[in-house]
Amino acid sequence: MSLSVSKRMAAIRPSPTGAVLALAAELRAAGRDIISLGAGEPDFDTPQHIKEAAYKAIADGETKYTPIDGTTELKAAIRQKFARENQLDYNAAQIIVSSGAKQCLFNLCMGLLSPGDEAIIPAPYWVSYPDMVRLAGAEPIIVAAGIDENFKITPEQLQSAISERTRLLILNSPSNPTGASYSKIELQALGVILADHPNIVIAADDIYEHIYWGDDPFCSFAAACPDLYNRTVTTNGVSKAYAMTGWRIGYAAGPKELITAMKTIQSQSTSNPCSVSQVAAMAALLGDQSSVIEMTAAYKARHDFVVDALNAIDGFECRRGEGTFYAFPRVTAALKRRGLASDTELVELLIDEADVACVPGSAFGAAGYIRLSFACSMNTLEEAVNRIKRAVST
Repeated sequence: MSLSVSKRMAAIRPSPTGAVLALAAELRAAGRDIISLGAGEPDFDTPQHIKEAAYKAIADGETKYTPIDGTTELKAAIRQKFARENQLDYNAAQIIVSSGAKQCLFNLCMGLLSPGDEAIIPAPYWVSYPDMVRLAGAEPIIVAAGIDENFKITPEQLQSAISERTRLLILNSPSNPTGASYSKIELQALGVILADHPNIVIAADDIYEHIYWGDDPFCSFAAACPDLYNRTVTTNGVSKAYAMTGWRIGYAAGPKELITAMKTIQSQSTSNPCSVSQVAAMAALLGDQSSVIEMTAAYKARHDFVVDALNAIDGFECRRGEGTFYAFPRVTAALKRRGLASDTELVELLIDEADVACVPGSAFGAAGYIRLSFACSMNTLEEAVNRIKRAVST
């Protein structure tokens, strides 16, 4: 007997990055010397003072249910963070804590979007955005901006994509997978367009805020466009900046009506995020920030090496990023040289012939590119690039 699944699953794919990681692990288990550049995960350990806070929380018995949307103490720390770093003022009812920033965004899509609605998603995009929109019954509207556009959409492109059904714009800055970041002036230019469309909510995904080295100071969308504060949901978390991916704590702040809807969705799915992780997140947000500075400096050094090394490979073209730990080279010339039909075929070749795992750009809505994570040691990166160069130059 075969069991059928829901009709909505026909439009949903498993995470491509998860598939790459699983394949790399499988090949390693079979004895292959695989270098995986697929993971969007810091290679650093969680800072000690954060772990110490978690140890104490366990010893003190802070292992019970908490409020669905996060503890009062953590929400206060998040309020302080927004005020201190982004000059944004929120009250407790405007904040939700979830099991990762991913859950915040999922809750937003489910709480905001209805069948027939549209959500504008600039491409390249993080792989989960379109499927979250589809799960909510809405339609993702993809607006492409490639390397020649510095991976950033223009106000004109945004205006052209807006329809009477548009309810959401998702902006990720700095961007996974490209490392590109919108400046304050660029955000304000998009804000001018959005000001004329009062039904559109802006989801600002700032998860890579602190892994940033752009010439202009980082600016969150609501800070750049204060007139749109009441239509902006800002999402962030501790996973990337504090090397806490496994702790699963993300948070969002925005209009009370939307945050309340997101809380209701969460109440019927996961309920509260992990109690011990919430204490650890408080220590991350309120404690010593020197580890964040040190990790970001290491990412910047790796970025500089990887971009230069990839640009030295015949057929690769890589833009310098302003943040994150990803490089996103255009490889269309390399595909032609090797007689390959797609970025997926190149990724397969790199696994088969170079023992290097990365992710095809088509998974991010950008065919002809590949994504490489440099969240690994410099020695590993040097070996990986050498293997890639040999494979594509054969």
